[in-house]
Amino acid sequence: LCLPLQVCAQLCRRPCYCPWLPPRCPRGSPLVLDGCGCCKVCARRLGEPCDLLHVCDRSQGLICDYSTGPVGTGATCNFEDSEEGCEVNGRLYRDGEVFQPSCKLQCRCLGGGFTCVPLCQEDVRLPTPDCPYPRHVEIPGKCCPEWICETRDQYLQRDAGAGSPLLPSPCQEWGTEWSACSATCGVGFSTRVTNQNRYCRLETQRRLCVARPCPA
Repeated sequence: LCLPLQVCAQLCRRPCYCPWLPPRCPRGSPLVLDGCGCCKVCARRLGEPCDLLHVCDRSQGLICDYSTGPVGTGATCNFEDSEEGCEVNGRLYRDGEVFQPSCKLQCRCLGGGFTCVPLCQEDVRLPTPDCPYPRHVEIPGKCCPEWICETRDQYLQRDAGAGSPLLPSPCQEWGTEWSACSATCGVGFSTRVTNQNRYCRLETQRRLCVARPCPA
């Protein structure tokens, strides 16, 4: 609603004179009619300035909130029920809403921010007698990578190709934290599982450690 009516009369002129081409809107901002119901404009998003002509995105539950600042300083787009929300990749989510930005993550909007948990298991598979050459690979048509058991020939062939510049083999480094020292005093050792080696192969590494000197 335009108050007072004189303001509407000054802003909303008839007939409408609109650009030949509609504006190109940023991601997450749809084309809507302006406050006069005349020309197409980009809907304003959460926290963006707004006025009688530049309207907020009603599909996201936003209104032009004049209570966010002193009188005469303008208004900003806010949720109608004053709930906090969050914006991710150009999309707005209400407080408490659960969403998936990708098939590997599930997130929840909370208090103006968001937290995410992985949907893919980050398990580690060490070499075993029945699977001496495990490998974590992306499976076509599936979101999460899976473990497969390579044969010795496949393993040797892939290792041979790893040293060739014609067959690049990208490796996503992964590793656990070093464990606590095995000895409370004197020399001990700690371990970790990592693939940070030449062949991008999971292996258990050990290193010497000294928590403190032993008493005489």
